[in-house]
Amino acid sequence: MNFINNLERKLGRFAVPNLIIYIIGAQLLGYVINLISPMALLYMTLEPYYIIKNFQIWRLITWIMIPHSTSLFFMLIMMFLYYQLGQALERTWGVFRFNLYIWGGILFTIIGAFLLYGYFALQGRYISTGTGISTYYINLAIFLAFATCFPNMEVMLYFIIPIKMKYMAILYGIMVIYDFINSNTTGRVTIVMSLLNFIIFFFSTRDLRRINPKEIKRKRDYRRGVNSGYRQNPKGPKVVKFPGGAKGVITKHKCAICGRTELDDPTLEFRFCSKCEGNYEYCSDHLYTHQHIKRD
Repeated sequence: MNFINNLERKLGRFAVPNLIIYIIGAQLLGYVINLISPMALLYMTLEPYYIIKNFQIWRLITWIMIPHSTSLFFMLIMMFLYYQLGQALERTWGVFRFNLYIWGGILFTIIGAFLLYGYFALQGRYISTGTGISTYYINLAIFLAFATCFPNMEVMLYFIIPIKMKYMAILYGIMVIYDFINSNTTGRVTIVMSLLNFIIFFFSTRDLRRINPKEIKRKRDYRRGVNSGYRQNPKGPKVVKFPGGAKGVITKHKCAICGRTELDDPTLEFRFCSKCEGNYEYCSDHLYTHQHIKRD
């Protein structure tokens, strides 16, 4: 997070507002080009061979324009969907972080294409990779990021069936795994590199320390020490009685996301979020990754 914050301070002024509109517009233009002259798309694909040998550097950006489908109805539905998802993520993360996410996916895809070119070149053969590379998985990364941020939001599947985003994300995840298993080397590298931005985002927002054996042992030892301190020190944390005879320990801090307090981990830091409407306190693991709470 500190790295991204420093990057935003230095490069934030170069971020493009409403970036998703330009991406959708580029794909719409590519759809029109495909209707007028389908052969023109052959000069727009991401082909490292032509970029290096013939210096056709425009291919580094024109592959973004290649449409995912020849169906106008499907294209319009997808454009409308990803416009909404992209705008929501930009409002949630901010312009710079959304730009970083999108351009990161594009950059990783380009790197993947050149890695494939080098892999096959070392074997003394050239295999066209451009026809299989598009922004399909980059758009999918937008969907998965939205589902991660808003897992319980409902959408109308086929405009009829209400379904939560987290279940849609699981379905798409299964489809991606199936595609990965049944693809060749080119397809697998394309899938991994195009979704690498989401993979990084997902694991950077997870508290992986919870499954670390050392962390589990440390917490267990800490709780034993705290419980021992309660018995030995009558002036320990204040214990109060609640209605019904139940007892509880009063703590100073509690994370609104994971519920951890200073008694669970003495190294945790707690802060109130200035963007949430209300007194909501978060631990250091969730201060920058939680969804801001707005009152209606």
